[in-house]
Amino acid sequence: MKHTLLTLTIVTLFCRPAGAGTEYSAKELKQVQPAPCPEWYGDNEWNVSLWGTYAFTGTDYSPNLDLVDLVVSTTEGETVHGSFDRYIGNDHAWGGGGDIKYFFHRYFGIGVEGFVLNAKKNAFDIDLRPLDEVFFHERFNHERAIGSALGTFTFRYPIPCSRFAPYAWAGAGAIFGGGESDQLITNNIGDNGAAAAQTVPFVNARTRHFEGDTRLTGQFGYGLEVRFTRHIGWTNDFSWNVVDGPKNNFGMVRSGLTFAF
Repeated sequence: MKHTLLTLTIVTLFCRPAGAGTEYSAKELKQVQPAPCPEWYGDNEWNVSLWGTYAFTGTDYSPNLDLVDLVVSTTEGETVHGSFDRYIGNDHAWGGGGDIKYFFHRYFGIGVEGFVLNAKKNAFDIDLRPLDEVFFHERFNHERAIGSALGTFTFRYPIPCSRFAPYAWAGAGAIFGGGESDQLITNNIGDNGAAAAQTVPFVNARTRHFEGDTRLTGQFGYGLEVRFTRHIGWTNDFSWNVVDGPKNNFGMVRSGLTFAF
């Protein structure tokens, strides 16, 4: 009986199909590959963006609103205009714009950008001729459009398996439509007893107005884009704009839609 059992065991071992153990191990090691992440951003991609913007100046807004003090300070050697931005003029402005970019790689793009601001500037007009009994003075807000056009270089980083892409950019170009200024010119015509009691000096005074000009500007900023679909996204960013000349720099906050092709 013992010899019979031993014989059956040996036959069972030798008659087992070759590779049976290997097949079992392969089933154990087999893994299910996860589905690939959707691609929200692509290589060789055109982006067209339209946005609204709010600009705020980097110079404290504290203009001298006292027309009498403008005349007095001018006769003393230098007009005290106060503190305010010399290009935009006011402390803020609203506007809008757009840009076109071509991403020749998922992470790098070149483009052009343009925007227009509805800007206001505090101005004054003085015509003072005491001998002719002319005492005209007026302060007003001068409203005009300020525009800019720039070339840009953008770096973006689409976060893998997400709709988000932080980005940063730098650009250079020109800004136009602002920079107007007012100059007060005075001419002392003497003094007399009647004029001694006057608050305004006994002088002729007139305002000379200078038109705006075009200047070089640089821009750099950072932001975040969120893709709703493969072809539509929402962008929000902040930039700092450096304008040629003193007391001209300003910041911009933008928000708008991007269309990708």
